[in-house]
Amino acid sequence: MIELARHYGSYGYRRVAALLRDAGWQVSDGRVERLWKREGLKVPPKQPKKSRLWLNDGSCIRLRPEHRNHVWSYDFVHCRTDDGKAFRTLNILDEFSRECLTIRVKRRLNSTDVIDALTDLFILRGPPAFVRSDNGPEFVAKDVRGWIEAVGARTAFIEPGSPWENGYVEASTPGSEMNC
Repeated sequence: MIELARHYGSYGYRRVAALLRDAGWQVSDGRVERLWKREGLKVPPKQPKKSRLWLNDGSCIRLRPEHRNHVWSYDFVHCRTDDGKAFRTLNILDEFSRECLTIRVKRRLNSTDVIDALTDLFILRGPPAFVRSDNGPEFVAKDVRGWIEAVGARTAFIEPGSPWENGYVEASTPGSEMNC
């Protein structure tokens, strides 16, 4: 039992008891538990999951919306029609109210379409303090970043490979794929 606990450090007494029974020993879980405690064996505690609210360098908490028009999120969703042809939707959300501000649907969407959609919203609602997006080529394009900064908003890109940081948009699009 001690050798199995040493070899399989993350196994508890129940799994070690099962290994002993597989090896031909006739032992119950209760007996193995009593011997386990007598020998002072313990399973190491599980490591806590990494806190995802901090940036990779641990410097600050990610930006949280405080009121309407404070932080908007936008992302693309890819889908296919019944005949197999692909199309994309550009979804723009207000993170505070979780209101969908607009959805643009086209076969192909690029940075010009992003600027057009944002222009319409900025005229209707005024510019938000921040616009959050992932690091897709349409969102990090110099034209888009320059235009957003020119109208008085700031960009807030999520960490690469961290869709949870843009959860309001990503939640409706698991894996950026949508079953239509």
